[in-house]
Amino acid sequence: MSDWTSLWYVWLILLLVFLLLLCGVSVSCVKFCCRKKRLPVEPFPRHPCDLTVIGIDSDSTAHSTVT
Repeated sequence: MSDWTSLWYVWLILLLVFLLLLCGVSVSCVKFCCRKKRLPVEPFPRHPCDLTVIGIDSDSTAHSTVT
């Protein structure tokens, strides 16, 4: 078995993984802090809409074709 301290590439991989984790944590913290400071923006403006309701009784032909 070889000594772990002589395997430089293992330490390099561990260092790269640690740096990636550190960058991910710092980026997520920055995004979280920036999201808190912005004012809430409504994604879609509200527009008045028309709603049409058509009543169908049980004797109509439309009701019998649907059922």
